[in-house]
Amino acid sequence: MAGGANFMNRVISYVVNEVVVNGLANSPAFQRFAVRTSKRIEDISSKAVQKKQELAEQIKDISKNMESFKNQ
Repeated sequence: MAGGANFMNRVISYVVNEVVVNGLANSPAFQRFAVRTSKRIEDISSKAVQKKQELAEQIKDISKNMESFKNQ
């Protein structure tokens, strides 16, 4: 009996998933949301890479300054 209930749950889950996915895929509002979100994530990622590079340069400069200070 439990096997039948499990099968029915899987069928219902599949049908609901298909309806939701197709509904979102065909929704212009959701598509705009997805595009805006993707663009924001790309912008944040590129800013993070830029900040990481800037921080690495600052650390390198500090390291050089510390080394020259030691040698004086």
